[in-house]
Amino acid sequence: MLALTMGEPAGVGGEITLGAWKALCRSGPAFLLIDDPERVRALAARHAPDVAVEAVAGPAAAADVFPHALPVLPLGRRVHAQPGVADPANADAVLEAIRTAVRLAEAGAVGGIVTNPIHKAVLLQAGFAHPGHTEFLAELSGAQRTVMLLAGPGIRVVPVTIHIPLAEVPAALTAAALEETARIVDHDMRAMFGLAQPRLVVAGLNPHAGEDGEIGREEVDTIAPAVARLAAEGLDIDGPRSADTMFHESARAKYDVALCMYHDQALIPIKTLAFDDGVNVTLGLPFVRTSPDHGTAFNIAGQGVARPNSLLAAIRLAAELACNRRAS
Repeated sequence: MLALTMGEPAGVGGEITLGAWKALCRSGPAFLLIDDPERVRALAARHAPDVAVEAVAGPAAAADVFPHALPVLPLGRRVHAQPGVADPANADAVLEAIRTAVRLAEAGAVGGIVTNPIHKAVLLQAGFAHPGHTEFLAELSGAQRTVMLLAGPGIRVVPVTIHIPLAEVPAALTAAALEETARIVDHDMRAMFGLAQPRLVVAGLNPHAGEDGEIGREEVDTIAPAVARLAAEGLDIDGPRSADTMFHESARAKYDVALCMYHDQALIPIKTLAFDDGVNVTLGLPFVRTSPDHGTAFNIAGQGVARPNSLLAAIRLAAELACNRRAS
């Protein structure tokens, strides 16, 4: 059993959750949604009238309900939302759903968490003190360092620096950050993905991986020495490599995870190759957490056209990772 958070109620989270239940109700993996049952019933009436919605007291009851109805663990409040219009008044409900999912995961009541997309700007307006989902989950769980992994068919990427301006990347790209990221990736590839010897490849920051310092010194001064130290520890790691030759099919067959130096260096290839079914996985947490690799999609919210592909992939991957984690 997985816990699925409501996400931003003005977005497509509720609609794609209904679609995900329809696709999985007969064969699983099973999940419960943490939301306002009345809101979900109203969504179902508009977009999926063949979906029954049933309030449940917890994961045990949800397992019995899942084959015939979408189980919803009620929040302690009602949620009213206009599609496409985020309202700071709903921020507490959004955050309550995440906190509840974390409590269930830490208690062992669910095997993992799948988070529907949130709208960070409206949460910040309501006083949210974190850059995003991942940092909030880290605080709730006490995790010292988390890593964002994006996974799709035939591709896994990790941005070492994430949501910062490009001009700030060189200063943020320290050897310590790269080494810590690589160690977490190596550990969780073993513990959750079941890889006995994960193969990591590291991208350069500059064009042509700096051409031995002719086009920037980051590769020579920071990246290559960090890779050498990690290899000496026993990691199967190589780089820095020129990023423009790392993502074609034959190149991707030679590694399991690509460590990229900044956000778009990682996100562009995966969204090109796996736009509809990419999954965001948070490494370094004491529980499994996945999320669809897209946002709230306000522009199509309420139209009933949002596809649940990425959420389905996130649910299936969360179940697989939870199974691997238990086995390890």
